[in-house]
Amino acid sequence: MIYADVLYGLLLPFLGTTLGAAMVFFLREDIKPSLQKLLLGFASGVMIAASVWSLLIPSINMATASGGVAWVPAVTGFLAGMFALLLLDSLVPHLHLDSSKPEGVKSNFGRSAMLVLAVTLHNIPEGMAVGVVFAGVMTQSAELSMAAAMALSFGIAIQNFPEGAIVSMPLKNSARSRSRAFAYGVASGVVEPVAAIITIFLIDILQPILPFLLAFAAGAMIYVVVEELIPESQSGAHSNIGTIGVAIGFAVMMLLDVALG
Repeated sequence: MIYADVLYGLLLPFLGTTLGAAMVFFLREDIKPSLQKLLLGFASGVMIAASVWSLLIPSINMATASGGVAWVPAVTGFLAGMFALLLLDSLVPHLHLDSSKPEGVKSNFGRSAMLVLAVTLHNIPEGMAVGVVFAGVMTQSAELSMAAAMALSFGIAIQNFPEGAIVSMPLKNSARSRSRAFAYGVASGVVEPVAAIITIFLIDILQPILPFLLAFAAGAMIYVVVEELIPESQSGAHSNIGTIGVAIGFAVMMLLDVALG
């Protein structure tokens, strides 16, 4: 039974991305800038809350329970996650939604592929976070319940829905096909269950450093929030809409984690 629950939990965020990408078939016009700011802010709030309640606090609790110094894995893992994403951000060619200038190493990729790579980059830590938390539940090596793991998975799925739509909608013109735009949106989310499954398969090796890995995933997620989501939600006029989105997303994820965890 536990394996079925884990499988559902791993696939839930991907389902959120897929359903969001499917909006390209139902919405005729691009998402309004104000709504896009709200959704990006919402995603930021969810990821910040998830990083604290689902990752950093369990990391500290695990270190304390094992008799170690509580803050060491949390601090070192967090910083390692930040710098790991910084490295990937510097190397992988990608293009942010509000920018016309590609980042990373030079490449011949088209605009559509670069946009997908940008979203794929920040889906990696989300997938890893889900994988680490479910691995902790399966090995019973962390103070994590199945309900808490499902809360994290569900929270990420919620914020993946608007993300999938935000990615696929601008691509319908450059991809010249709604089906192709949908496929690009889905492809950006595939990395999440893949990263989660790889993490679980390696858990026997990684179990001794599970507190570090929890914090690493938190650092990677916070990097994405600070580097990409918040700047995009605050660009242009009416930036307060993005701030409202952060508040709502943070409150929703905190509620899920505290109520279900």
